[in-house]
Amino acid sequence: MKAFFPAKVPGKLSGISLPLVLLGSLLLSACSHQEPAAKNEQQESRQQANGQTAAADKNKTRGQTPVTVIPGTPTAEDTVVIARQEHTEAAQGGALKKVKRDQAQRLVTTMEYSGPASMPRPPFPGPPPGFSSEVDRENYAKINENGVFLVEETPVSTFSIDVDTGSYSNMRRMINQGRLPPGDAIRVEELINYFSYLYPVPEVSAAPFSVTTEMAPAPWNRERQLLRIGLKGYELDKSQIKAANLVFLLDVSGSMNQSNKLPLLVKSLKMLTRQLNENDTISIVVYAGASGVVLENAKGNETAKIALALDKLRAGGSTHGSAGIEQAYQLAQQYFIKGGVNRVILATDGDFNVGTVNIESLKDLIARKREAGIGLITLGFGTGNYNDMLMEQLADVGNGNYAYIDTLNEARKVLVDEISSTLQTIAKDVKIQLEFNPEFVAEYRLIGYENRLLKREDFNNDKIDAGEIGAGHTVTALYELTMAGSKARRIDDLRYRQNKAAGVKAKVPGGGDEIAYLRLRYKAPDGSSSKLIEHPVTFASAVKELSQASDDFRFAGGVAAFGQLLKGGHFTENYGYNDVIALINGAKGQDDFGYRGEFVQLVRTTQALTDKGISGRQ
Repeated sequence: MKAFFPAKVPGKLSGISLPLVLLGSLLLSACSHQEPAAKNEQQESRQQANGQTAAADKNKTRGQTPVTVIPGTPTAEDTVVIARQEHTEAAQGGALKKVKRDQAQRLVTTMEYSGPASMPRPPFPGPPPGFSSEVDRENYAKINENGVFLVEETPVSTFSIDVDTGSYSNMRRMINQGRLPPGDAIRVEELINYFSYLYPVPEVSAAPFSVTTEMAPAPWNRERQLLRIGLKGYELDKSQIKAANLVFLLDVSGSMNQSNKLPLLVKSLKMLTRQLNENDTISIVVYAGASGVVLENAKGNETAKIALALDKLRAGGSTHGSAGIEQAYQLAQQYFIKGGVNRVILATDGDFNVGTVNIESLKDLIARKREAGIGLITLGFGTGNYNDMLMEQLADVGNGNYAYIDTLNEARKVLVDEISSTLQTIAKDVKIQLEFNPEFVAEYRLIGYENRLLKREDFNNDKIDAGEIGAGHTVTALYELTMAGSKARRIDDLRYRQNKAAGVKAKVPGGGDEIAYLRLRYKAPDGSSSKLIEHPVTFASAVKELSQASDDFRFAGGVAAFGQLLKGGHFTENYGYNDVIALINGAKGQDDFGYRGEFVQLVRTTQALTDKGISGRQ
């Protein structure tokens, strides 16, 4: 008998050549345990298979390469044998039916085994250690951490602000499930900006946000400095919120049929609708294999009507999001409130997988509607097939926020506690530009904001889109600085270029000399021309020791260190999770909702999940 010959499988698998050595050995083994009637039938099935195989062999295309069978993986032949066995079971029934079913089950769940018959077959090995099918099917944009720049060569840094928080709650979800998030899932600025900070509140809307700067030694290396830039938007009472025209665009495809997806989405939106009144309107559009309007132009105080429409939603079918988005924008345009808040709120796991879905075309549509005064907010749900990259990109194009909802508490935070900042934009296209003084600063590195970087010339170009600030929002940006004359410099001097700042010592903290010059550009929510704010950064905002810095500064520094560690710790040297815990434990400050206390526990859990939890200095 030949040890191997290729075979063709009829039906959908026709044309695929596969080895039958595994099939033959398993069938012979199975026959040794059968009753005589079962043996005879098995022999007939084998003869029939051999005949079909020989006929298929004659027609086989010359040069065709057999498909490699991975041990433990069911093959096409397994499928054929099982189908034949099921057919025979239906005819004979009884004890033979149970015997053959057990044999078929063993056939697809055991590994190929060539050892002695008396030895048990080894179990199926399962996935390799550390493998997570859920994380591997999720989609994150590639992020390369910002590098270090020489001030003498590149003195100006320009970027767009970011108030999204989706990366933080998504990271929290994975850590609470007992696994470390992939590095590309971590956007450090979103971790930092998840928390509010006590920056001065502007008293009038004519100045939409205040500017605060603070500098102290970096937590991971006291030979370098950490510069914090903080913005605080003016606050609105809920009674001051403008009338809202909201269109919920909801994914009800089969992928949403999980407890942490559609059911959580429905509960979250019910929370939001309870914040509305008779001046607001709600419409609901759903999409799956097809899209449709579930509710149209309901008043915000018709809570029972809205709740009933939400409760009727069921998940099923495939995802075809493009038609739904177009329909949602049509409704938003139809019931547009002049001078009010007009938003499409997209809630999905981001799994656009059926139909002609051209993401660039969707972005173009969202950008056009943004210019017409209709923004887009994205709310992410679920795990396994989650598309973080798409959710963030669509919100950026739509002048809206991106949040990931992993719990009801997070839904309350985003859609109740922070409803003003979520819906009410007070400044749009906000850009930050910092020019460093080479007399005092040798190197700088922007922490986070990798996908928000702008060219220097983009700062004065009002055609360039940038981020938005909502009412009461805080925005924090951190720079790591290496001062002139410091031994901690990462980049050597050029041989053929004189570095004028190389021998200059940094000024003593508390002085008035300028470290850098900060410029900000923003537009009014309905404006087309930007306004300029300028703010010198001096040594007066610096302290000599990290312990002398504010609680907010130290806490933000700890969050930044944690985010960088999750991304590999390329710039944090020997700083570890123990150091982060020690720093933020003493800097929680005012924590009315317990978010900072929760963060401490997340760091502890992360420490337990990794072998990098102990600082290199311990």
